[in-house]
Amino acid sequence: MNCKLYIGCVTRNTVDATVEYANLHNVYLGLIPSRRQVDFDGGYISFTNKTLFEYVKSRSNNVILERDHGGPLQGKTIDDGLISLNDDCQYYDIIHIDPWKKYSSFEEGMLCTKFLIERCLNNNKHIKFEISTEQSIREFKLEELEKLIEECKNYNLEYIVIQSGTSLKENVNTGVYDREKLISFVNMVHKYGLKTKEHNGDYIDSNLVKEKFNYGLDAINIAPEFGLIETNCYLEHLTNNKKLLDVFYQLCYDSGQWKKWVNKDFDTNNREKLIQICGHYVLENETFKKEVKYKIDDLTDLIKLKIKSKINSILI
Repeated sequence: MNCKLYIGCVTRNTVDATVEYANLHNVYLGLIPSRRQVDFDGGYISFTNKTLFEYVKSRSNNVILERDHGGPLQGKTIDDGLISLNDDCQYYDIIHIDPWKKYSSFEEGMLCTKFLIERCLNNNKHIKFEISTEQSIREFKLEELEKLIEECKNYNLEYIVIQSGTSLKENVNTGVYDREKLISFVNMVHKYGLKTKEHNGDYIDSNLVKEKFNYGLDAINIAPEFGLIETNCYLEHLTNNKKLLDVFYQLCYDSGQWKKWVNKDFDTNNREKLIQICGHYVLENETFKKEVKYKIDDLTDLIKLKIKSKINSILI
């Protein structure tokens, strides 16, 4: 399966647009729910692993489901990730094994990676895996990544996460692109006959993404940017409706989801900016639906059109 783009399950409209685009153009696309978005016990887009699997797979054979950042400290509460992974094995095609938020030590992270892979294979021997992590969680040296591959090469590896300078803050990609690092990582991974994937492909020019593909990058993850597309559609339609805008802002502020994406000096009185940063987290909130969504024109078709346009800009 040649799948170049993996899309975060940031909103239900993003899930639907991904399925529709994959079917219409007969291409493979991936959906990469984080544990906060979708887990065995739910998530902020109101799917469980089981219901997401049933929803997507009943609509398309062209959409790959991959757990993003499976493992410890990645869920809604502090845990070891094992209950989540056990459930993941029933419903996902690929699982990203990512213990690196817990372990900064390479040796500890590598041992945990192997432990979690073996745990998953005991549940489902057909599961495929993505290993390593994004630069904002733990930066990898080339020799470290190669050692990790050597230790795990006998497992069902599908992707190796490589790093060339991507990082997200306040709806901006704050990373500094390192072309030579990309090329060296790609060449090393391809030497093992494995595929490369980079995370945090948000908010960068589509031509740069295509350049990375031309240098051998096999796939890229984009997530919050799709949430921003939908959030901006609502903001544009609420410009002259202060009452509804106030509800949207308060829900976003009270969610606290903006805190992980901003610097300490962020001005929470910048209402539009705060909404843009975390608006997608509250779109399935019942108060948002009753007090905002159902009181304006239905934006579903417009939102999906803009999401598909972004997908198109990467793939065409």
